[in-house]
Amino acid sequence: MADASADIQRRYKQFIDLLPLTITLAGLPCSESGKYYGEEQIESRLYTIRHAYKAAQAIVRESIQK
Repeated sequence: MADASADIQRRYKQFIDLLPLTITLAGLPCSESGKYYGEEQIESRLYTIRHAYKAAQAIVRESIQK
């Protein structure tokens, strides 16, 4: 149980640490004030962020190995 909790905390910290790089790689514009995204737009942005997160992880792994 403690190992599972520690793993979740480690993965959460990794996510938070990579978030600025992920958002930069995604290159998504911020929404305009008072305007909201529709369901399809949110799904599209999620897809982009997921792929940017994977790219950020790969960049970090590659940088550490060299």
